[in-house]
This record gives sequence, structure tokens and C-alpha cells, in this order.
Amino acid sequence: MPYDVTRTTLHGMTHILPPAEELRLLDAELWQLDRRRAQLLARRTWLVAALQPRPTQPNPATAPRQETSAPGVQNLLLLLGGLLLTIAATVFTLVSWGHMSIAGRALVLGAVTLAALTAPLALVRRGLRATAESVGGLGLALTVLDAYALYAVAFPGTGVAGYTAVASAVLAGLWTAYGLLPRVTDLRLPLPAALVAAQLPMFFWALSSSAGSHGIAAALLVTAAFDTAVALRVAAGSVRVVAVVGAYGLGAPGALTAGWLSWTATGPGAAARAAALVLLAAVIALAAAWRGGLGRSHAIGLAATSGLLTVGALAGTARPALPDTWTVPVHLACGIALLAAVRVGRLPVSVRDGLIRASAAVQGLAVLWALPVVAITLAGPAAWMSQAWSGAPANARTAVTVAAPWPPDMAAAPLVLVAVAAVLALAVRTPEWRPRALTGALTLTWAAALTVPAVLELPYITGLLLLGALTAVALASPYGQPTTTILALITSACLSCGALASQTATLATLTALTAFFSAVSWRLTSVTAPAALAYAAALACATGAAADWQPQYTALLLLSVPVAAALIAPRVKERIPIEATGALAGLFAIGLAATDLPMLAVVLALCAVIAAGTAIRPDRRPAGYAAAVLFVLATWVRLAAWTVDIPEAYTVPVTVPALLVGFLRRRRDPQTSSWTAYAPGLAATLLPSLAAAWSDPNWTRPLLLGLAALSLTLLGAGYNLRAPLLLGGTVLSLDALHELAPYIVQVTEALPRWVLPALAGILLLGLGATYEQRIRDVRRARDLLGKMN
Repeated sequence: MPYDVTRTTLHGMTHILPPAEELRLLDAELWQLDRRRAQLLARRTWLVAALQPRPTQPNPATAPRQETSAPGVQNLLLLLGGLLLTIAATVFTLVSWGHMSIAGRALVLGAVTLAALTAPLALVRRGLRATAESVGGLGLALTVLDAYALYAVAFPGTGVAGYTAVASAVLAGLWTAYGLLPRVTDLRLPLPAALVAAQLPMFFWALSSSAGSHGIAAALLVTAAFDTAVALRVAAGSVRVVAVVGAYGLGAPGALTAGWLSWTATGPGAAARAAALVLLAAVIALAAAWRGGLGRSHAIGLAATSGLLTVGALAGTARPALPDTWTVPVHLACGIALLAAVRVGRLPVSVRDGLIRASAAVQGLAVLWALPVVAITLAGPAAWMSQAWSGAPANARTAVTVAAPWPPDMAAAPLVLVAVAAVLALAVRTPEWRPRALTGALTLTWAAALTVPAVLELPYITGLLLLGALTAVALASPYGQPTTTILALITSACLSCGALASQTATLATLTALTAFFSAVSWRLTSVTAPAALAYAAALACATGAAADWQPQYTALLLLSVPVAAALIAPRVKERIPIEATGALAGLFAIGLAATDLPMLAVVLALCAVIAAGTAIRPDRRPAGYAAAVLFVLATWVRLAAWTVDIPEAYTVPVTVPALLVGFLRRRRDPQTSSWTAYAPGLAATLLPSLAAAWSDPNWTRPLLLGLAALSLTLLGAGYNLRAPLLLGGTVLSLDALHELAPYIVQVTEALPRWVLPALAGILLLGLGATYEQRIRDVRRARDLLGKMN
């Protein structure tokens, strides 16, 4: 191409496809590439499958599943074989024994037993240990049959229990010696069997010697001690398992039997023997926990058991010599002494923790024993609420047992509570538990002081004075808050109920409690201030009752409590409890005055004044609604007391404030609807007046109602207010209909009877024709729009 060809000429000679044609060509080429790729991928998959080696072994999923193993079948066969041989030997001994001579009997049993005991030696040497175990078990069973045969032939008149004790001891020794032979040590059955046989001699010896319950318990505990020693000295294995089972299986019933003997002992000698057995059980448990080799929780449990048994043994020796009242205190003293001994001595950690828990359990049970006295002291005075001012009881115990009997042998209950409180205060030093322990000590001390008047049967007045002093001390104490204040509140409730027995005591107690709680109302205001108001309300009611006032006059005195609440609440932070207490007192005052309408109106008005005064505060504006409601209720009650039956007298006092509030709201917010602003107030008067006008035969009420409705309609139309317009128009129409109703009735009676159906038919035909015409117009418009499209 010549060099001087211009760029414009070169551009005109270049052939460029249109975009659509170029896009078609690209799509066709891409489709060809995708089809070729799919063919190549299919070929590759076939080649990969052809190159993989094919499995030559059968599928394991189709192979039959083996349900048993060879060792399992072997052990089962050996077990069944040994069992069958044992059964055969037993039948031979019991049934066929009498058909042979003495020499034959001895020869057969001796030969079979010797063969069964010596065969395991050869079997073990050949490596047939399982078979040796089975044959050895057969040999051990044959020795038992030998012992039975010996008893049947040589000692038929000997006691069964005594012979069993001797035979089991001999068998235990023989089996132990057999199990310690060089080749037999590999067997697992002889030594555990020997230990099982060793469980019987002491028990059957106690039965044969007529040792009684003490002997049987001693035998069980001695055997359990032997098992414990074996379990502690032998390494883990079948012997240790048998020893542990024997120690628990015999030690538990032995300890329970000893404990029962100690509890039921009637004399010092029997108590001492039982205590010795209990101490033996405690020593066994302590030794097991001390030696170690057990888990921490296991060792703690054994140590705790040992501590409980020790307490039971020591207290059991003193129990027969003391009255029943001191049974629990003696046990508690032993439990506290155990705690002191633990804190002084050097013990393993697990043992020390277990003994501490044992002491804590004893103290907890002692507190539970004293709780019924505390419960009766607290709840018993409530029964005076139904027997108020019926007469002062003889003493403090009589004052709390009006509805429930006093538990027997509870004179030491305060001492028990004080002792446990002292332990909590002195023994618990851990920073985590120290605050809780001090709270518990304070509560227990308070409970002890609360029960002292009833326990000592102090005079009634003295008991009230002690409870009052306890309340004052708890309120004045700067320590232990808020627990002491709550305890003081509970004590004051108990005191106020107990004082209801006497009029003088009631007035004096309520006055003192009001003063106490008022003096400390700066502390824990949410509790003390409402309590002071509550006791002031109770004092007002009691004063009115003492002065023989009628309830409605007592209500006026009771209103001093809401007044005080309204004055105190702004000056404290926790206002809601105080205001709630004042509101409840006001409601109670309204209830007292409900039987006298004039006085009820006064009480409602005074409550409204209190609520209005509360609403002055910026944070209590909603109280103004309550004040308005109370004012309206007071007005209504006063009108009812005057026997006023004109509804407008009740509704106008509601309508006027409501319309004023609505006017002020619309003035503040012009977007407020007239239905929201004016409809409630207008309806409150218009609807009751309309109902009264329809039942009023005179013309005065309908005329005045019509004028009022007309005025509302005109006002609504003039100011464009929908609520006055519609309400006024509706009431005006209904009022006019009421006035025209007699004439309509006369015209209706003058017309023939067919006129009304005919008029109704004409009306329906006119409506139907109008409806059809509208449907036709709609269809025409639809067709016209269709033609336009």
C-alpha cells in the first residue's frame, strides 16, 4: 500500500461487520466449544474408571455378622460346665449319700475334692487359665459340700449357727491358703471366695452365743472393720471390690443398729455399751477416710459420717441422765465441740472438711428443731385479730397459743439458737462466707430473743415490753442494715397483733411503733416511712374505736395519714411506697364512710383536695385527674344525699370542667380534633338529658334541651367544629322527633292500613329504579371507554 494513502481512505476500505451479525457469530462459536468440552469430559470420566483396579474381596456389608466371640463362647461353656458339675455334686451329696458306706463316702468326696483342687495347677501350667478358674470354683464348692457332709455325719446335734461360724472360718482359712499357692495365685476366684466366707463367722457366732442386739451389732462392725482393713491394704482388684461391698454392706446395718440401741437406751450401762459400738463405727469410717486412696468426695462423706456417729455416741451417753428438754442441746454441744477439735488439730484436708460438714449438719438439725417455737411465736398473735380487746391473757405463752398448741420440751430452744448464732459469728472467717454468716447469726439471735417471753412464760405486759424493746434496738442499730430493719418490721407486726388482746395495750403499742418508725424514717425510707404511716393509720382506727365513734367519723381522723404522706413524699427520694401507703389509707377511709352519704361526700372532697395538692408538684401532674374524679364523685354523692333526681345536676359539674379542659387544649394545640376536645364533655350532659326528655311527659325539659342543642349546632356551624355540629344536630333532631311523635301516631292511626305497605313498596321501587339507572350509566361509560381504546 502506498505510503501516502490518507487515513480517511484506509478507514473507508476496512470491512467491519454489523454488531448483530458479529454477536450471532460469537454465540455460534461458543456453542461449538461447549459441545466439544462436554464430549471430552465424558471420555475422561470413562478412562479414569477403566484405569481403577477392581476389588477382588467380597463386600463386607454382605458378610454375615458374628453375634458371639470365641472367648465369650469359651467362658459360657466353662461356666455352664462348672455349674452342672456343682449341681451334680450337690445332688450326690444330699440324695445318694445314704447308699454308700462310710469308707466309700470319704473316698469319693475326698478324691473328687482333691482332684478338683489340684487340677487347676496343671491347667495353669498348660495355659488353660479359664478352665482352671472353672475347675477351681468347682473345688471350692465341693469343700462346702464336704463341710455339710461332715456336719450331717459327725456333728448332727451341734447348733447350726455355731457350726456355720466354725465351718465358715475354717473354709475362709483353707481357701486363703489355697489361693496363695504359687500356681493358684493366677486364679481370681479363691481369694475373693475366702473373703466372702470370712463375712460369716462373727455374725453366726453372735447368733449362737445369744449375745443379743449388742453382740450382733458388734459382730457386724468387727467384720466391717476387717473388710475395711483388707480394702485399704489390698490393691485394686476383685478382692478389694468384695472387701468394699462387705464393709458397706455390714458396716451400715451395724452402725444403724448401734445408733438405735443408743437412742433407745434407758440406763447408763446400756447407753455406754451402745455408745462404744457407735464409736467403733465412727473409728472405722474415720480410718477409711484418713488412709486416703479414695476420691475427695468419698473421703469427705466418710469423715462426715464419722463425725455424726461421734456426736451421737458422746451425746448418747449423757441422754439417759438428762431430761428430754436437753436432748437436742447436748447433741448440739457435742457438734460444736467437734468443730472446735477440728479447728485445733492437724487433719487431712478431706477429713477436716468432712468433720466440719458433720458439725454443720448437727447445728442445722438443732435449728430445725427450734423452728416450730419461732413459727408459733410469729404467727400465733395473728389469732387476736378475730378476738380484739377480748381481755389480756395470763402470760406471753398464752398470747401466742390462741390457735395452736405449744410444742413440748422446747424450753431450750432460745439457747440452741444463740449457740448456733455464736458459732456462725466466731467460727466462719472466710471472706466469701463471712457476711452471710453474720447475717445468719443476727437472724438467729433475733429469733432467740423473740421466743424468750413465750418460752419463759413471762407476764403478758412484760412480753410486750420486751418485744417493743427488741423492735427499738433493731431500728436503732447501725449494724446489719437492712437486715435489722426488716427484722424490726417483722417484730413490730408480731407485737401489734399480740397487743390486740387489750385496748390499752393496743393504743400504747401503736403509738410507740408509730414513733419508732417515724424516728428512723431517714434510714431505708422505702420500708420505715410506709410502716410509720401504716401504724399511724392503725392508731387512728383504734382511737376512733376506743372513743366509740361511728366509722364515718373515724374516717375523718384516718385522712390525716394521706395528708402526712402528701407532705412527706416531696422531701424524700423513695416516694412511691409512701404515696401508695397514703392512697391505701385514703381508700380505707372512703370505705369507712360508705354507710353515710353526707360524710362520704365530705371524705371524697377531702381526698380530692389532697390529690389536687399533690398534683401541684411537676412530677405528679397526673394526680389532677384523680382529684377531678374525686370532686365529681363528691358532688354526685352530695346530690344523692339531697335526693336530687335531675340528671343535669350530676352531669353539668362534669361537662363544664371537661369543656374548659378541651378549650385550653385546643388553645395550646390548634390541631386537636373537636371530638377529642369537646365530645366527652358534651356527651356527658346531652345523652342523659335526651334519655330523660324522651321519658318526660312535660314540655319544659324537651324545650330547654332543644334550645341547647340548637345553640350547639349554630356554634359548631359558625366555628367549623364537627363535634358540636353533629352532636347538637343529632340531639335536636331526636328531641324534635320526640315532640312530633304524638302527631305522627295520630296521622298513622287515621290512614287506612294499606297505605303504609303501599308507601313502603313505592319507596322500594324508587330505590330499585334508581339503582338500575346507575348500573346502566356505569355500563355506558365502560363501553365508551372501550371504544376509545
